This record gives sequence, C-alpha cells and structure tokens, in this order.
Amino acid sequence: MAGTALVLGGGGLTGIGWEIGVLAGLAEAGLDLADADVVIGTSAGSIAGAHLTSRHLGLDEMYAHQLAVPGNGSAARMGPAALARFAAIALRSRDTVSFGVRMGRLALAARTVTEAEQRTAIARTLNLTDWPARRLVITAVDAATGERTAFDDTSGVRLLDAVGASCAVPGIYPPVTIDGTRWIDGGVHSSANADLAAGYDRVVIVAPMAASGGPIAGPRAQGERLARQGARVCVLTPDRAARAAFGRNVLDPAKRADAARAGRRQAAAHVAQIQQVWSD
Repeated sequence: MAGTALVLGGGGLTGIGWEIGVLAGLAEAGLDLADADVVIGTSAGSIAGAHLTSRHLGLDEMYAHQLAVPGNGSAARMGPAALARFAAIALRSRDTVSFGVRMGRLALAARTVTEAEQRTAIARTLNLTDWPARRLVITAVDAATGERTAFDDTSGVRLLDAVGASCAVPGIYPPVTIDGTRWIDGGVHSSANADLAAGYDRVVIVAPMAASGGPIAGPRAQGERLARQGARVCVLTPDRAARAAFGRNVLDPAKRADAARAGRRQAAAHVAQIQQVWSD
C-alpha cells in the first residue's frame, strides 16, 4: 500500500497544542502534512487529526485557537504521579491486552465526571459532527477485553463517540459506551499506535509522549519496525523546551499555548528531515 501516513499520538491538552504547533510550523515552511493519505489519531491526536482532516479550519486558524485564553473551568490532572501509576501497571502486565484489561478495571471503578458531562466537553472541543472526507483512523481500547480497535468512517460509529472513546483516560475520564461496549483511551495500547501505518511507504509520527514501558511499544520502536518493513519514517517527539512548556499536568489548558509555541519552534529544526520522508 503506497502512500503517506501521518500518525498523531496522545498527550493531553498540551499534546494537542504541541501537535498543532508542529503541523503549523511545518506548513509555514512549505510542508503541509494535511495532505496525508491517512491520519491515525490516538487520544489527543484524535482531536488534532479530526480538525486537520476536516479542513473546516486552516492550520493557522487551528494554531491561533491553541493560543486563545483558556476558559475558567478547573483542570483535570494527569501529572507524573498518574503516569507513574500507569507505568507500574504496564510493568506488571505480560502484554498489551492484559495491560488493557487492568486499565479497563481501573477506569470502570473510578469516580469521575459523568459520561454525559464528558461527552458535552468533547463535543465542545471537537465542534464537528461528521467524519471527514479524508481518511481518519481513531484508536480506542475495549475496557473489558483490553483489545484495541480502530474506528473510521466505515465503523458505523459517530465521530464524536470515536473521539470521546479515544480520549477516555482511565481513572480521569469515564469510559465511553458505544452499542453496549465500554471504551477507554487508545493510548492504553500505545501512545501513538503507529503500527497501524504498516503498508504505507512514507510515515511521519508526531508523538507528544515518547516513553514506553513493559509491553507497551513507544513511537520510536514502532517507527523503527515500520522502517525495517521498508517505509521511510520520521519520528518527532518533544524536545527539552517543549517538555518544559508542557509543565507537570498535560491536561492543564493554561499550558496549551506554551506547548503550541514550542511545537511551532521545534518544527523548524525538522523540516528538511521530514521533507526527505514525505516527498515522492
């Protein structure tokens, strides 16, 4: 399967800001990844990917939105303690499926906002109703079985529900119910799920979370495997300045603008590298 694949990984609100900053910076340099044959989005990447493929806003407008002053709502917390807890569970899991089951149990038992409240919040952030004409794939994990799925416009699942499921961070947001099945964050299987780009010969992976643990493959390992399969691959993860811009809570909307600016600055250093991958 020849063609281009853009992979947008998970990473909270700061991850959305950074990804959009990176994409805007690349476009400013004449490299528009919005023309990818497929966009694969996980969690934060599902939101960034939905906006990118819908083309209802240009990248400059998407970037400007990330710089806007956040609302007055209180921020959910996913900081080092939560990430360390997830990593500890991963290290005790024999494979991604058993990790998914453990994280599903955590999600189903957690006390969070209601599913209806979170759906309203996702709808406000997404501000889209229909699947885009360009191919978009969104990942989520079955909370009961631990198995990953990839939703697209052929799945019979509404875009809002697919994005909500992909963004349902265990223990922080409620699982999303779709036809009786409860779904959690696609990042439970992998922070980027770049393996879904197998078969494409040019792949760019933009991953706000570079870490891996236990059976969970990180974006660089997945990129290396795609390269061994014959693809040209570039993996972009946050540099030191970007990680500092994220702060200690990736769900803090007050850090979104700094993350977006950091992504735009970082993009400039990778234009030539990505151009080598993306060009025919």
